[in-house]
Amino acid sequence: MGPGASSRRPTAARDHTLTPVSLSYAFVNLKPGVGKTTSAVWLAHALHESGIPPLLVDSDAASSALRWSELAGGFPFPVVALPVGDVHRRVNDFLGDRKAVVFDAPQLEDHAHITRSIMRYASEWILPVTPAPIELDRMAPIGGEMGDVQSLRAQPARAAVLLNRTNRAEATRTGPDADAREALTERGFHVLSTHIPRLDLYAQSFGSPVDVKGSAYMDLADELIKRQDKA
Repeated sequence: MGPGASSRRPTAARDHTLTPVSLSYAFVNLKPGVGKTTSAVWLAHALHESGIPPLLVDSDAASSALRWSELAGGFPFPVVALPVGDVHRRVNDFLGDRKAVVFDAPQLEDHAHITRSIMRYASEWILPVTPAPIELDRMAPIGGEMGDVQSLRAQPARAAVLLNRTNRAEATRTGPDADAREALTERGFHVLSTHIPRLDLYAQSFGSPVDVKGSAYMDLADELIKRQDKA
C-alpha cells in the first residue's frame, strides 16, 4: 500500500468546509533539522518573485521562520505564527487576496496534532529528505501518517519528496543520488525533479534578507506551479 493510502478508519469526520487556496504547500517530516524552515522561507520568496503573493505560516513552536523575518527586517510578504492544532480552520482568516500559502510545520514525532491540521489544509505535502539510508528508513511511518490524514480530507492532497543535501552529479551513476530517488519511487513516493544540492548554504542565510533569483528554489516554485496546473 503506497503513501497516502490507508486501511485504517478515520478518527474524525471529513471536513468539507475548508476552502484552501490552490497553491498551498506544507513542509513536513518526522524529525527536526531536515530543512523544513529553510525550504519554507526560500519557497515563499520564490513564489513572491514569481508574482504569486504568498502567506508564510510558521506553525513551529520555535518560531524560526518568524524570527528570521524579524532579523531580516521583514519579508516582502506576511509571516504569521500559528502553532495550534486547528491551523486548517484559522489560516483563511489571514489570507486576504493572496494566492499561495506556505507552511513551516513542526516535526510529526513531537507535534503531530499541529502537523496533521496543516496537512488537512495544504494541497501539496513536501517532504524534505536527505538521500541517506537512515532518512529513507523513516519514510514508512510518514507514509502511514499521510494515509491517515488523506482519509479526513474532502479532496486528496498531492505528496512529493524534495531531495536536499544531494551529492554532485559525478558522485552518482545517473544524476544526484539516483539510488535514493529510485528507492523512494519504488516505495510509492513521487520525487520532485528539483533537488537542493547545498542546503547548508541556504540555511546559512537565516536572519538575512533572501535573494532567491537563480536559486534551486526558483526551480522548485516553477515545478510546483506546473504540477498544480496539471492537477
